[in-house]
Amino acid sequence: MKLPENNTDAGDHETFKLLRSLLQSIQQTQSFKSKWSLVGTKLSDLKTLLSDLTDFPPNTISDDLIRSLSQTLSEALSVSVTCHSPNLPAGKLITQNQVDSITAKLDDHIKDLEVVIRSGVLHDNVVCSASVSRRESFRVKARSLVTRLQIGSVESRILALESLLRLIKEDDKNVLIAVAQGVVPVLVRLLDSGCSPEIKEKTVEAIARVSTVDSSRHVLMAEGLLLLHYLIKVVESGSGFAKQKACVTLQALTFSKENVRAIESRGGVSSLLEICQSGTPAAQASAAGVLRNLTAFFDTGTDTRENYIEEHAISVLLTLARSGTALAQEHSIACLSNLVKQDDDLKLLITRKGGFGCLKSFWDSARDQSLEVAVEFLSNLASDQRLIEFIISNDFLNRLFNVVNCGVLGVRIHAAETIHKIGYNSKTRKELGEFGFIPPLISMLDGKSTQEIEAAAKALSIILIYTENRRIYKKYQRGIVSAVHLLDPSVTNLDKKYPILILISLSGSKKCRKLMVKSGNQIGFEIDCKSPMD
Repeated sequence: MKLPENNTDAGDHETFKLLRSLLQSIQQTQSFKSKWSLVGTKLSDLKTLLSDLTDFPPNTISDDLIRSLSQTLSEALSVSVTCHSPNLPAGKLITQNQVDSITAKLDDHIKDLEVVIRSGVLHDNVVCSASVSRRESFRVKARSLVTRLQIGSVESRILALESLLRLIKEDDKNVLIAVAQGVVPVLVRLLDSGCSPEIKEKTVEAIARVSTVDSSRHVLMAEGLLLLHYLIKVVESGSGFAKQKACVTLQALTFSKENVRAIESRGGVSSLLEICQSGTPAAQASAAGVLRNLTAFFDTGTDTRENYIEEHAISVLLTLARSGTALAQEHSIACLSNLVKQDDDLKLLITRKGGFGCLKSFWDSARDQSLEVAVEFLSNLASDQRLIEFIISNDFLNRLFNVVNCGVLGVRIHAAETIHKIGYNSKTRKELGEFGFIPPLISMLDGKSTQEIEAAAKALSIILIYTENRRIYKKYQRGIVSAVHLLDPSVTNLDKKYPILILISLSGSKKCRKLMVKSGNQIGFEIDCKSPMD
């Protein structure tokens, strides 16, 4: 042991003196000899660790550890002296509890010292040099905080969590630095440690912050079912704030079928729906977001469907879609859309419960970007022909017409898909033509997205079965040219049958046939379109 050269070394020196005094005192104990023998073994371990500690430069973490250890050693020395006699002043039971408490504290000190030495944090002096980058400064600070989260009292860990939260809230780059220093496994272990409610709340908040940075999510995923288990427990019984933050993380973790099934099998659906009913507005939106992800994997062939029905999910989600925040409404509509996608019975159930009125209210108030879920919901409902007349009578043709030229690609695609489903008979095809859907669908044939082009071609192929609609189409030469160009072999990943059906429906017109041939020649593609009437 080197001689004291500063306050830190003096503290080290004093700690060694206390340790030696305690070892000497233990040799004289007459009560609880076996317990004190165990204490002596732990002191030997501590002596080795303290010797290792003195090899490093002064550090605030090691200062705190030595200070706390000295307090424990002083307490132990005092209790050991009372055990020099078989007559215990405080009584046998109290003294035994004191010795057991000291043993537990020494275990904690050993663990803390091992963590600190292993972490490498003792290599990091306080960064004050101008030559050290800001990034390196954050790295040092993050490593220190990650270490502090693993040692010390509840109060000290709370302080470390608060400092960590301030750090990672500043910048996404700070989140990446903290993750690189191993913060995620440490946070998960905190949840696993039966920690205080305050620590649990702040830990969940920190994990939620990590989950908002896409490039860090794989680290959370690597924690697997253990993290999911503790997040679900928070969702079940945490504070309103903690529930909301747990849901934020669950949203990031529910893009895999394995995690979805794990949440559903642990009763997560029930807890999430409860938050949707009675949680804070922010918690409701986050919980609905998780349910949106869960229902994306909805399988009508499993018990999952019954699970949602038994939990009255439809009623809860419809209520939230009417009265929640804008984000909660969007998630609820998307969730309902997922549920009805392959289930006609649920389509009818939602209709009976006022689903169309709910959809209209959301549609009329939503931003363009949020409209995608509304139009997709309508498209899924329209796949049941029993609901088509209901859709038309509720003025959804007007709503579709207003969005078919929307600047959001997904909205246009779902609108075209809905139009195709609505045109299932002559009456509805006639209405679609009269409403003016043909020109905007022709414009979509020139889109950049293959999915958009195919959706438009598919819708037009069904609309043009009605004779009067062909007369409307013929007025737009661009529509014929675009349909021909879609047959170009260079156009790939497109189902050619839809543009072919469009051209076949127009081939009865000599003028259209000439334009088809001319357009085909322009792209070096020969078209033989003889009318059956020729």
